[in-house]
Amino acid sequence: MLVTIAIAAIIVVSILNWGNKATEVKPDESTPVTQQEQSSTVQILFPSDRYPETAKHIQDAIQSGHPNTCTIDRDGAENNRKLSLRGVETKKGYDRDEWPMAMCAEGGEGADIEYISPSDNRGAGSWVGNKLDEYPDGTVVEFIIE
Repeated sequence: MLVTIAIAAIIVVSILNWGNKATEVKPDESTPVTQQEQSSTVQILFPSDRYPETAKHIQDAIQSGHPNTCTIDRDGAENNRKLSLRGVETKKGYDRDEWPMAMCAEGGEGADIEYISPSDNRGAGSWVGNKLDEYPDGTVVEFIIE
């Protein structure tokens, strides 16, 4: 009975959200974000010119079947990082970049790992963190590579 009610609630929410269309918020150079009406979904325009290695990794991971969305889950980041990097050796002079990121509910075991330069990886991580700082856990973020 409880399962039936939960399924019915999911269907109703899906139907209600189905008609929502993205509304572009006119972004300036510092905040390239598009927000969706009546939803916690946002689009973030990731700057490939600033972080080319990270951008390429995200694109490659998405093309290989990983999602282009991230559900913010900051509390799960530490555990996701442990799961995604387990068995992936460190490499001198490189960071291990994860997609989906550890801060995403979709991250963790099975994430795509790529060795990239520390400056690109850490710069990109800081940039994403700043862009998503105002959004609560549970927000779904769609990454669009510029």
